[in-house]
Amino acid sequence: MPERTASMTAHIKAVEQIRDSYAAIPEDAAPRLAKATTNLFRFRAPAKTAALSARDLDQVIHVDPVTMTAEVQGMTTYENLVDATLPHGLMPYVVPQLKTITLGGAVTGLGIESSSFRDGLPHESVEELEILTGDGRILVARADNEHADLFRAFPNSYGTLGYALRIRIKLARVKPYVKLTHIRFGDADKCMLAMQEICESREHDGEPIDFVDGTFFSPDELYVTVGSFSDRAPYTSDYTGMRIYYQSIRSRARDWLTVRDYLWRWDTDWFWCSRAFGVQQPLVRSLLPRRWMRSDVYRRLVGLDQRYGLTARIDRWRNNPVHESVIQDVEVPVERGAEFLEVFHREVGMTPVWMCPLRATGEWSLYPLEPGRLYVNFGFWGMVPLPRGQYDGYHNRLIERAVHALDGHKSLYSTSFYGREEFWRLYNGDAYWPVKSAYDPGGRLLDLYDKCVRAR
Repeated sequence: MPERTASMTAHIKAVEQIRDSYAAIPEDAAPRLAKATTNLFRFRAPAKTAALSARDLDQVIHVDPVTMTAEVQGMTTYENLVDATLPHGLMPYVVPQLKTITLGGAVTGLGIESSSFRDGLPHESVEELEILTGDGRILVARADNEHADLFRAFPNSYGTLGYALRIRIKLARVKPYVKLTHIRFGDADKCMLAMQEICESREHDGEPIDFVDGTFFSPDELYVTVGSFSDRAPYTSDYTGMRIYYQSIRSRARDWLTVRDYLWRWDTDWFWCSRAFGVQQPLVRSLLPRRWMRSDVYRRLVGLDQRYGLTARIDRWRNNPVHESVIQDVEVPVERGAEFLEVFHREVGMTPVWMCPLRATGEWSLYPLEPGRLYVNFGFWGMVPLPRGQYDGYHNRLIERAVHALDGHKSLYSTSFYGREEFWRLYNGDAYWPVKSAYDPGGRLLDLYDKCVRAR
């Protein structure tokens, strides 16, 4: 097809550009991928780095409605991919909840959403990866070729083995609407049991379901939300303006959204984190342009606050206690989920908490979830006052200990506090280092511990 040929020609040119740029970086400077947006919450300490531009690697190359696949450049956002696939009645198997998460970021990091109870993590629907490796080669990795070791180790490697330049991903069929049912529970054990039963049967009240997630507001107010595709809807709700999605969960048992609005239902208010910026106040919300009510805008504000310490200055001026940033996503087996919520509510006390069930469909060396076992992702994002006499990291270390005591795992997109030996035991250093040595023998890229724990 002429359109695909032109897009692939442009892609090849962009690959040559980034390869030449990578080769020109001085040996004593760590490469750093320069992106317009980021969803990481690991703020780097100052260091000598060289930016590697990826501005020409952010396009959808081709959507094939016959094979139900898409070829996408690594820095393409899910927002752009969804806009390209929905006209064909298709979507990625798993669409992470924030618009500016990139395909490369979701594959080399981790992503999750409400289809993960069935379809696993975003990288599990990837068929092929074109990668710029740490030693400067451009390689194509698949599960069945000579670079299968790199293909299997790439998820959760966070750019320490290389950068995804092109991704071929499988797509799933969709219908125009999603019907939502919010089911309230007054007990965490019953909520986890119901979530498990729904995920295993893939139905609710005798109807097949396509999506499952949940929200914890308090120990006696939890919700499981199930979604089902539909060809028709009696009405559709709009949560991109004055109305706020997470608040609707508590006030209505049934709802309808277009499929696009369902995929981005959390983005307008960054789940519930927009309240930190006053955006949930009716007057502020009425004056703020809709184009500013999205996750990447809020993330930039957080970056500015981190850079200039504005919140810390205000807290000192008001004589408020020192706060710790607790921004994490963790996976805990569903049968231990109620235990985790009890510990988290008692020791941290942050609400709401997102709950998203997932089941890995295969084995992935650097994030060793047991295939076929149902886990629940708990997501919590905010600031917590430190107890008197405690220092930054107190709550995050407590969470790390609780998660691993419950046979769970923690995503590495935010701050981590593991010791080196413990880290490599939890994240499978025995599998990581042979691949690192094969594709980055000179150590041009940081290793996973230095990048994710030492924040270099």
